[in-house]
Amino acid sequence: MIDVIVAGGGPTGLMLAAELRLHGVRVVVLERLAEPTEQSRGRGLHARSVELMDQRGLLDRFLAVGETFRVGGLFGGIVKPWPESLDTAHPYGLAIPQVATERILDARALELGAEIRRGRDLVGLGQDEDGVDVDLADGTRLRSRYLVGCDGGRSTVRRRLGVAFPGEPATVETLLGEMELAEDPETVAAVVAEVRRTQQRFGLEPDVDGKKGVYRVVVPAGAVAQDRAAAPTLADFRRQLRVTAGTDFGAHSPRWLSRFGDATRQAERYRVGRVLLAGDAAHIHPPTGGQGLNLGVQDAVNLGWKLAAEVNGWAPEGLLDSYHAERHPVGARVLDNTRAQITLLGADPGPTALRELFSKLMDFEEVNRYVTEMITAVGVRYDLGEGPDLLGRRMRDVALKEGRLYGLLHGGRGLLLDRTGRLSVDGWTDRVDLVVDRDADLGGEPGVSAVLLRPDGHVAWAGTDQRELRGPLARWFGAAAG
Repeated sequence: MIDVIVAGGGPTGLMLAAELRLHGVRVVVLERLAEPTEQSRGRGLHARSVELMDQRGLLDRFLAVGETFRVGGLFGGIVKPWPESLDTAHPYGLAIPQVATERILDARALELGAEIRRGRDLVGLGQDEDGVDVDLADGTRLRSRYLVGCDGGRSTVRRRLGVAFPGEPATVETLLGEMELAEDPETVAAVVAEVRRTQQRFGLEPDVDGKKGVYRVVVPAGAVAQDRAAAPTLADFRRQLRVTAGTDFGAHSPRWLSRFGDATRQAERYRVGRVLLAGDAAHIHPPTGGQGLNLGVQDAVNLGWKLAAEVNGWAPEGLLDSYHAERHPVGARVLDNTRAQITLLGADPGPTALRELFSKLMDFEEVNRYVTEMITAVGVRYDLGEGPDLLGRRMRDVALKEGRLYGLLHGGRGLLLDRTGRLSVDGWTDRVDLVVDRDADLGGEPGVSAVLLRPDGHVAWAGTDQRELRGPLARWFGAAAG
């Protein structure tokens, strides 16, 4: 029997497969497309995702093909300088095409031993107390201990599971694609600058992803399409460009064409028995702020070690359910901030005035930092109960005598970072590493001389007392061995 089937070979599914393989879980990824897509809808990694790639030893691969940028906010079309007080060792975003992100994660999953089956379309499922049966379009049936739906906003897994997907349907729609333009670049740039003074849902990016002469075109659609699964045509783009900018720029030779709306929905439950949801299968929202791909990757890192613990038999009671408990509120907050951004992007006088006011507020460092932490997910704090401010937050990378903190998290294990030299993880050494460093920077919080990190880098305990430590070790890493 397969341990885990992952439906969907996008960034979320591939990241999850790699996370599971770190713990020896047998993973099969089922991807509907026979070949990887060339559509780069997601355009980059925010700071928290950059941290996660560093925690898994992948960051150099991303830096080799991406370009760092340092603008904060990125909220509702408002761009501000990066806040100096952001608590991260990676104070930047990484502009990288989604196709490159998928290529890196695909290679990583394969390196670790995941099996990726392309051209495999899941059409049905059923589960019992021992496992999940998965039916494919070619008549094949597979069985696994768990199934995770990472199969997008129109998720077959979610629909077959019967999980409600409440929210709001699309009220506005935007066309997105790549094509060549006959107009000279100077004229294009001048027209874009003028139109964007009043229309934030418009833009033409030249030489996209290094493709000389190819533009990434974003333009408001005339209306919400009745069949939103159908791709728009070049004629649709040219018409809307003339409506919005007064010219179609001689658009021709499209590479790919698509559409997106402002529909905002979230699955009521991320887990039903042995079936779970992650990424766009669990939540959809407008792409404002560039959070979608990042949110899915972060879902995968939260879920991976917990699901692996279930498969490997050491998960404490409630660990797998903590995936929904922690990630559902995070997803809900992203949905809310994208709702706010859509309002700010409006072209009417009210949204325009609101955007001008919000832009002035973001000139304050504290406001800029708050918004940037929200968009980049650096500010995410899981509710792990009462305790020091560090509890539930992700730990920033710090220098240690043994190297960098994130360099010690590559294996996806827990880690106790101890400044006292008196603490122990005896009984959990097969799941948790111990690093003693009396000079380690733990954020300067009073009464904290050690932190217990989960495999996702979040602080599960902070304190000084060995007796207090045993409770969190058991809560997150199961019963002590022996």
